[in-house]
Amino acid sequence: MDKITCIAYLLYKSSKNQDIQEKAIQLLNGDVSIRELKRNDAVKTLIIISESMLKKNKIDKNQVQLFAEEYMSIEV
Repeated sequence: MDKITCIAYLLYKSSKNQDIQEKAIQLLNGDVSIRELKRNDAVKTLIIISESMLKKNKIDKNQVQLFAEEYMSIEV
């Protein structure tokens, strides 16, 4: 799994807030960048925590894959 997908998954799972979850899906689909999300203070903290968890390898790759399969938009 790539870094962006893992961070999007962790961001999605870290909050029950619908707005945060939508931003995670936007990140997964490339509609928004990590840099853009870090401008929002409410999301910035969650992204920093997600990046830290990713560096510590505290992530279930199977769950990330299921998240990506469910929420990734594929345009043909």
